[in-house]
Amino acid sequence: MEQEPWLRALTVLVFAVTWLLIAARRLRWLPIGRPAGALLGAVAMVGIGALSPREAYGALDHDTLVLLFATMLLSAYVERAGLFERLGRAAMAVAPTPVALLVLVSMCSGAASALFVNDTVCLFLTPLVVGLCTRARLPLGPYLIAVCTGANLGSAATLVGNPQNMIIGSLSGLSFLRFLALVGPAALVALVGNALLLVLWYGRRLPRAFARDAEPLPVGAAGRGQGRVLAVLAALLVAFLAGAHLGFAALGAVVVLVLLDREDPHLAFARVDWPLLVFFAALFVVVEGVVRTGFVQQAFEVLGPSIHTGEAAGAANFSAFAVLGSNVFSNVPFVLLAGPYVPGLGPAELTWALLAFVCTAAGNLTLLGSVANLIVAERARPHHDLSFFEYLRFGLPSTVIVLLAATPVLWFTAAWLAN
Repeated sequence: MEQEPWLRALTVLVFAVTWLLIAARRLRWLPIGRPAGALLGAVAMVGIGALSPREAYGALDHDTLVLLFATMLLSAYVERAGLFERLGRAAMAVAPTPVALLVLVSMCSGAASALFVNDTVCLFLTPLVVGLCTRARLPLGPYLIAVCTGANLGSAATLVGNPQNMIIGSLSGLSFLRFLALVGPAALVALVGNALLLVLWYGRRLPRAFARDAEPLPVGAAGRGQGRVLAVLAALLVAFLAGAHLGFAALGAVVVLVLLDREDPHLAFARVDWPLLVFFAALFVVVEGVVRTGFVQQAFEVLGPSIHTGEAAGAANFSAFAVLGSNVFSNVPFVLLAGPYVPGLGPAELTWALLAFVCTAAGNLTLLGSVANLIVAERARPHHDLSFFEYLRFGLPSTVIVLLAATPVLWFTAAWLAN
């Protein structure tokens, strides 16, 4: 049923205020942060009558929320086992030069983000990278940017790599293996291309060798149950590839680790980012309220012919539209807004894959483009102030070049798989 004009205007106003609270992170006049800002918007949508409480409950994407919750718990066990630390130490031990370390940091961040939420990977890897660079007396900026950009691009490869891909998996019905086949090659090209750009951009500014008197890495405490955690992760990957439900497969892996650990898992539950779960749950409600206005449908009806992905020009326009939308609305809200209209924009698998890859890669454009970027900046702040413009100087050219190189790969991959 079409909304009354006054209700449509009020709904758009609520969305605009919510978006401002999300995009600005903290405003002087209302410094409540993103999760509370989204929650305010969700409650306001019900309060003004844009949605009933039942409709608000129905707007929640339970598959996405379950998967996000499960991967957070799983990451807590991986971190406690010392696997993230082991990954970082291995990179430091293998890298013969600071430039090689830069490449390895980017690739390791990307590889880890393909299996775990990129935000979580950045949360755990950033302090490790800061420690490595401090002891080796290396400039922090390039390595922090390598963590950000690598994590974003690596997370594009799978349905469990980031929240927007989880949403796309729920909306599209694509299996883990099918999505990996569609997007994986493009994500790999993007990750390698980004690593090469890091070398070209920062290689001359880094020392040719590690300082001889660099502080040695301290030997950390041995992680608990590394073998069993790796075994459970391997089994989980097999379950994903076999087409198991992503959320409940991940929850099953967590339950196995809880049983093997034979301890109260309250420490693992304490590592769950509950505000982030609140943020996404509230965001589903806010976006559903906007969809009810009909404005989004009208916009896609007008743009539809020019962004139809059945032709190369339309696919390019769609990619540019996704980059713009991801940086104006942020990638998760944009995916929620665009998702219902994807089936009418061209071959379904190609369009879903483009939406997932481009929205994720667009997060590398600016420091504010991805939550993962902000996590790195905040975690490193006591040691290095990663500014908006320091990030932009690399993020802008890198994003443009990576998208130009990788989206054709995705296009041809989708065409090949369709035959």
